[in-house]
Parts: sequence; structure tokens; C-alpha cells
Amino acid sequence: MVYVPEGQFLSRIGPTEFLKDLETFVGADAVQEWKKLLDAVIPMSAAAMALPPLSIRGDLGILSTAAGRYAPSLLKSFIQMGPQGALGATKLLRPFQEIVDSLGLKNPFVRNWIDLLCFLLAGVKSDGALSAEMVYMFAEWYKPGCLLEYPLGGTGAIIDALVSGIENFGGRIALRSHVEKILIENGRAVGVKLQSGQVVRAKKAVVSNASMWDTLDLLPPDVVPKSYEDKVKATPQCDSFMHLHLGFDVENAREDLGIHHIVVDDWNKGVDGEQNVVLISVPSVLSKDLAPPGKHILHAYTPGTEPFSLWEGMDRKSADYRRLKEERSEVMWKAVELALGPKFSREKCDVKLVGTPLTHKRFLRRNRGTYGPAIKAGEATFPGQATPIPQLFCCGDSTFPGIGVPAVAASGAIVANTLVSVSQHSELLDAVGI
Repeated sequence: MVYVPEGQFLSRIGPTEFLKDLETFVGADAVQEWKKLLDAVIPMSAAAMALPPLSIRGDLGILSTAAGRYAPSLLKSFIQMGPQGALGATKLLRPFQEIVDSLGLKNPFVRNWIDLLCFLLAGVKSDGALSAEMVYMFAEWYKPGCLLEYPLGGTGAIIDALVSGIENFGGRIALRSHVEKILIENGRAVGVKLQSGQVVRAKKAVVSNASMWDTLDLLPPDVVPKSYEDKVKATPQCDSFMHLHLGFDVENAREDLGIHHIVVDDWNKGVDGEQNVVLISVPSVLSKDLAPPGKHILHAYTPGTEPFSLWEGMDRKSADYRRLKEERSEVMWKAVELALGPKFSREKCDVKLVGTPLTHKRFLRRNRGTYGPAIKAGEATFPGQATPIPQLFCCGDSTFPGIGVPAVAASGAIVANTLVSVSQHSELLDAVGI
């Protein structure tokens, strides 16, 4: 469900359902503008999708695995788009706002909705979101026949599958093995030293999926080029999060409860304004095995809009910290009450956990609890996976393609592809049928 100043509606994917909501809550002009947007970006999605992210690698082998393998499909997509569409595809590496502006879209709700989608996906509004990413996702959400899938067993099932994949090929996952520093010998990354004192040597390379700022802190200062250090420190950061985790009886929520909810208080505050947007997920609506019988679990959060400066230096055991947690979590409680209906009661919750930017920093090892780099398309680009230090690679939301689960997964695949031969990489592409 979506709760916006104009009203509340169940936002469905596909090309026509959202048009009905626009007609009801906004008006005919919004419908026409949305059709105009889809007519422009859906054809462009062929170009955005013609080069699978899994084909990319960080060396010259990309000429074989990507350019050579997919050049025919790229060319075909450009031909099908026609001259005007092909010309529009040149905007894929520019901010999405440029496409929106070029179409003359003026309706405030349409512009705000686009900004909201961009911000929730990429951490920046349409003036900073990469067009290629948004065009790709618009096709996933709004093209005919599209589906939104949710894994049985929740996101934990995806983690279990990844663990199986690693272990089935001889890999090992070490938990509670906190890295103290990355070891550099003769200018090359050769392993890591854990806080326990144990040293883990690398056979081929060290790959860090920590943020660029946290990775920098793991390196000996004397081996890092000043230009690289300065660039990392100058990269702007997204804000942090407030979290609310709840467990409660099924009977304390509306019977038609959906899994996902978005609550926007005031468009004038901006979708990136603090305390203005709250996202809510109740995964036990679809996967009942995620909670005990008769119970629901819920996660609500403010999407990267909580300033770390409000919390910096606070003692987590202090009364001031507890008071600030109560104050800053109120917006999430109110959003949950709106989404779950009149039967919901805070007092009846079995589990009530509030997370702050300090929680985010501590448990996710994120510098200042940040969502990630606030890199705007058109002003800067996300760095690649290679670093100035040989045998040290980075992946995650500090690298290309950027923020968000799909982008982060692609960045990890790029590093993995780079560390194997072109023939092995090609065999993988054949095996998955792309």
C-alpha cells in the first residue's frame, strides 16, 4: 500500500494498474504524462537490458564476454528503437531527470513519484539517478507481463542459497572473524589480519565489500596514494537510517494486510527530507514460516534520511540516547499504525526494537552509518572495482554500478568475473543461458 498526501492506494506493477490510481487520485493530465514517460523509456529499456551485468569484467576480457558476445543484440535493439529512440539511448548515462525534463512532464505528483522511485532505488532523486538504472527498473515494473517475485522463506532463503553456492565449490564462510587490517607486502594485497590475531593469506586477491571509507581505514596509510585517499574522503555520503523491528499477533493487524507499505507525509519536504518517508515490510504476510504461528514480524525504516550528526558521540547507554530514540522513532510508529489499522496497539507488541544510525554503524560496520556514496550521475561516476593497490579489489555500493541490491550484486559478479579466465567466464554465461 502507498500512503501519500493525495490518498492511499495499492500500487500494482504493470502498464495499466498505476494509470487507474493516477486517474482516481490525481487526474487525467497525470495519466497522459505517465503514458508519455512509459512510451519514451520502455523502448529505451531494450538498450539498457541488451548488455547483461553478468557479462561485465574489469579487464580487456570484456571485449569478448560483453562487446563481442552481445554486440549483435545491442545493434538489433538500436535498430528496433529507430533513429529517435537510438538518439534517446545516448541519455542512459545521464541523470534520469534529463529524460523527464525533455518530455515536458510538469504534473507535481508525477515528478514527486519519479523522485520517490529514484531515491528508494539509488539513494538520490531523479537529478542524480543514472538513467540506465531507472530505465531498466521502469521496464521491470511497468512493461506488459511483468511480475514481482518474492522468495519463499524471505530474504534469508537467498542468503542460504548463496552460502550453499560458496560451500559447494569448496569455499568457507568465517563468521565472527572481524578484519583488523588488510595486509600489504611489496605493494600488493596479500591477505588480512583478524582482530583475533589470525592471519588469512590470499591465494589470488583480497576483495573488500566494505564501504570505500571503511576499506580505507583497513589499509596502512603509507601504501595509499594521496590522490586516492583524497577522492575517497571527498566523496559525499547519503544519510543513515532509523529502524523499527516489531513482533505482534496477527489478530492485531487488519485482515487484508499487505507485505509492503510506503508512507509519505509531505511532498514539499522532499522525498529525501528527514522524517518524511517511512517504508514498512511485513514479510510474514507471504512467508508465514518467518514468524511463530499466529504472529507477524515487521520492519519499518526511514530510507537513508536520518542525519548521523544528531547521534554522533552519544553514549548508547545514556538517558539522552534513550530519549532521542523514542523521539526519532515516533514517525515510524505512526506510519505502522496507519498501515496496520485500528486493531494495532504498540502496547500489545511482543517485540519492540529501535535501531539508530549508531546501531547501523555498529552492526553493519558502515562509516557514520551511511547508506552509501551520494554520487550523482552527470557530476561524478562510481569507481570501478580495481584499486591503486595490486590484488586489492572492492565491490559493494561504493563501486559501479552503485547503491541498491541489484547494483551491489552486479559489482560482486564483476570482481568474480575478473578473477577467472575469459573462457571460464564464457562458460558461466553459457550455463545460465544469456
